[in-house]
Amino acid sequence: MNGRTLWLLGAGLLCMAGAVAAVETQQLPDASQLPGANPNPVRLVRPPVAPLSAMAQLGREIFYDASLSSSGALSCASCHSPDHAYGPPNDGPVMLGGRTLTRQGARAVPSLTYLERHPNFSIGPEKDEDDNVVDLAQMAALGQQTARAKKTATATAASAANIVPQGGLFWDGRADTLQDQAIMPLLDPNEMDGGSLDIVADKLRREPYAKRFAELFGAGIFDNRRLLVAEAMFAVARYQVEEVSFHPYTSKFDYWLEGKARLSETELRGLQLFNDPEKANCAGCHTSAPTRDGLPPLFTDHQYEALGAPRNAALAGNADANYFDLGVCGPQRTDVAEQTQYCGMFLTPTLRNTATRRAFFHNGVFSPSYSSECA
Repeated sequence: MNGRTLWLLGAGLLCMAGAVAAVETQQLPDASQLPGANPNPVRLVRPPVAPLSAMAQLGREIFYDASLSSSGALSCASCHSPDHAYGPPNDGPVMLGGRTLTRQGARAVPSLTYLERHPNFSIGPEKDEDDNVVDLAQMAALGQQTARAKKTATATAASAANIVPQGGLFWDGRADTLQDQAIMPLLDPNEMDGGSLDIVADKLRREPYAKRFAELFGAGIFDNRRLLVAEAMFAVARYQVEEVSFHPYTSKFDYWLEGKARLSETELRGLQLFNDPEKANCAGCHTSAPTRDGLPPLFTDHQYEALGAPRNAALAGNADANYFDLGVCGPQRTDVAEQTQYCGMFLTPTLRNTATRRAFFHNGVFSPSYSSECA
């Protein structure tokens, strides 16, 4: 795939994403009888809304605490801004971190929204959200000998049998839980640069919210540094699960599905193209239909694709001609490196809230300037 082809793919994807996966909005009035309304409205099942638990309240404190970084200026919320759908607030391909906030992150910052239904990493046939995980090594070996069928918006038996990587957090799926996902940027020297578990634990002991650890876990929690940090990251995970702004499901498209909003003629054409297997076929990877039990669409099938995005010259690491970011195969992930049929594969991101982003693909090589045809 050449650069021009990928450029056009990115431009078309952004145009259609704008039509069917709009930024989360306030609820719109009932429009089921108006032109452009969904002729077959459904009832969507959203996560329950309740006051934050004591654990989640502690996690909120930690999520916004910049003092845990070596610079004293970078918190979880700095890269995952609530004003940008918990994605990056900057215009560059990656965020800057480290002690002096001058070190580039390795990849574009993904959004933290809509992760409450994200499956664990696995390799095997395409699954629904409630299917069991298949043995990783066994299925990876089988995948070496299996041709991959084309995926379409209307899934077929052939594509459902694909032996593919799926699930997991980060672009390469190397974390399965929100707790594990939280600790990695905290210690990464290119990000928050916390230094070590001991250093982070010492800081946690001195924070104004330290008394909450004692209330939740007992005073003995401060005697075990590793456990203290683990519980802190678990609290961050609870905050992400319980705080409704991480998974509001209040886009115009959600309300259209329910018959409470209508799409313009242009948006309807975009939706048709988005779902048409013979045209854009975007929904082949960015699923736009609710689940069988009424859960809103996530606009991702959680699977991995090798799209051949060009190297981003703006990333310092790419100055080394021998450096390659191979996604599932490394360099940040190492346990699947020998399965070379998956090299160059990266997680398919959700298309929700794409209007808030300024960099696209794993290395941020594309920006909104590439999608000027959408205007």
